[in-house]
Amino acid sequence: MIHEAIHPARMPDPVLTIEGLRVAPQSTPTKPILKGIDFTIAAGETLCLVGESGSGKSVTSLAVMGLLPKGILKATGGHIDLEGDSLLEASRGRLRDLRASRMSMIFQEPMTALNPLMRVGEQIEEVLIMHQKGLSSKQRQDRVLEMLDQVQLPDIARVYASWPHQLSGGQRQRIMIAMALILEPKLLIADEPTTALDVTTQKQILKLINELQKRHGTSVLFITHDMGVVADIADRVCVMRDGEVVETQPIEDLLRWPKTEYTRQLLTAVPSLRPRTARAVTDREIVLEAIELEKRYGERSAWARWTGKTALQTPAASDINFALTRGRTLGIVGESGSGKSTVARCVMRMIEPTGGGVRVMGKDIASLGHAALKPHRKRIQMIFQDPFRSLNPRLTIATSLVEGPVNYGTPREEALARAAELLALVGLPEDALDRYPHQFSGGQRQRIAIARALAMEPDVLVADEAVSALDVSVQAQVLELLDELQRRLGIAVLFITHDLRVAAQICDEVMVMQKGIVVEYGPAERVLGSPEHAYTRSLMLAAPGRHWDFAGFRPLDRVFEDHPTSTATVYQ
Repeated sequence: MIHEAIHPARMPDPVLTIEGLRVAPQSTPTKPILKGIDFTIAAGETLCLVGESGSGKSVTSLAVMGLLPKGILKATGGHIDLEGDSLLEASRGRLRDLRASRMSMIFQEPMTALNPLMRVGEQIEEVLIMHQKGLSSKQRQDRVLEMLDQVQLPDIARVYASWPHQLSGGQRQRIMIAMALILEPKLLIADEPTTALDVTTQKQILKLINELQKRHGTSVLFITHDMGVVADIADRVCVMRDGEVVETQPIEDLLRWPKTEYTRQLLTAVPSLRPRTARAVTDREIVLEAIELEKRYGERSAWARWTGKTALQTPAASDINFALTRGRTLGIVGESGSGKSTVARCVMRMIEPTGGGVRVMGKDIASLGHAALKPHRKRIQMIFQDPFRSLNPRLTIATSLVEGPVNYGTPREEALARAAELLALVGLPEDALDRYPHQFSGGQRQRIAIARALAMEPDVLVADEAVSALDVSVQAQVLELLDELQRRLGIAVLFITHDLRVAAQICDEVMVMQKGIVVEYGPAERVLGSPEHAYTRSLMLAAPGRHWDFAGFRPLDRVFEDHPTSTATVYQ
């Protein structure tokens, strides 16, 4: 485990105490979102706050920080104490003084939390300008550079002068950590800080938070829906549901002996790292094939055309070959920047391949013009990571579902009847047709996105991180739905993911990508069970909670260990 748990008998005095906290919408104060929650965090402790979307985790963190949206939510009762400061009674000025100096927060998406119009060094300096007014400009800059070094960023002078968009997601998250810890606060709140990161970057960030926590003696309130992360970093776990705390236990006790059925459901919903047995091939028809597929950027730039010189070419994907048969799932896994989403977009012709072929039902679509491509587009449909952004918020669900078929000549009445059938197929009521995307939960919106893709009666579904933003229990439901639809309809699925647990649960074959090339490809049982390439082994080692059998409520007897000189077995 990354984190060494604090024994309850040796628990230091609380840094944060929450008693009977109630939060409600100002428009409906009798319908609280938080219904009297209680928990404490000791000095140097990591408390993980877990639960599904809507459980109240993020509202709790906003209440602690004094950041509840004004005019929308209001604390209606209870007490929040930060080392003697009553936060619910503190003035706006006092809360401003406490933020960053005594408590600070890391948000889920650093790109939206950072100001795109300011260099990152200047943004960190703002904290010092506000809270340590006696420092000179040189002293502030030195302190920022020192903090950038502590969060293990390379070339700190360059990073200091960089704009947010010039850094990777993992680097931006390190910037947020540096900003949060530069004044050595007693309490750090981390709200899903690694959800959007690949497994190796996530492991680095979690290790970094733990190292800085020990160095600065910080208490951490870590909000997450990833039970693997919880198993790796928590001292104690507080489980929330519908605005209430249902249980709080030391991590080892919670994983072995959960007290409530709800906690048991959260744990058993975690996908296993054990790869499933591949389904028997009943139909060997190849429905999707990539042949020496390649995508490079830069070779047709305006600069190159103007100067007549050859521009620098950046390979995003090179020499990609795979064949996907009907009724089976091929998973493409790898870190951010590995090229997996580039392959998916080339297959969909959302971007133009530089070379090679893409065959859908035997027809090479890689070089077809727009008119010639149109009849083939319906054969291959995509499910995106964020269904809220992929569904038009101004259109009813009915309009979204019939739009594609009507564009391909299906009569509207026939398309509406089919839309109702598809909603039933994905487990939604028929009255959902008349509603809008914002009236559904994230899991329900993803079901609608699946129904919309199926409305075109495709041969292939391309799912690009289609469950990464979902709670673990909702994720399990959507994966089960995809598996069931695949069995009933015989659809082939190209599944893009950075989550090896998801890949192990749903994929028949796995293709591992690194820096635009395929480093390992074969049956999931072999690739994830006995990986041959060092990079695949490194991904397995980085998987959070890999030492726990969550469904069995026990540690695994044997887990994968890195062994570069021979083929290693993940599980026996």
